[in-house]
Amino acid sequence: MIARVWQGWAAPGSADDYQRHYESEVREHLTDVPGFRGARLLRRQIGDEVLFTSITFFDDLDAVRAFAGDHYEHAVVAPAAQRALSRWDETVSHHEVAATIEPPDAP
Repeated sequence: MIARVWQGWAAPGSADDYQRHYESEVREHLTDVPGFRGARLLRRQIGDEVLFTSITFFDDLDAVRAFAGDHYEHAVVAPAAQRALSRWDETVSHHEVAATIEPPDAP
């Protein structure tokens, strides 16, 4: 499994707008991608900015390409996200998931 990691920053006044965008439009787009396995959006207040870290999970790089295209190391930042964010990483990193640990009662 591949983890795709990206970061973007928002002013506190627009951070909720970005989170809503992620929970709606990004969710809708991702769930249509064959090989998509899940996503997490992390949020952290740092001084006068809010840092978002998106971690999306895919079966393999072919599934990543189905989401991001042939230039899959470039960030996919929709116009609505650009309006909510003050800055963002132009590239993403991809990592092979080496281990997963879940609580014993996880389904």
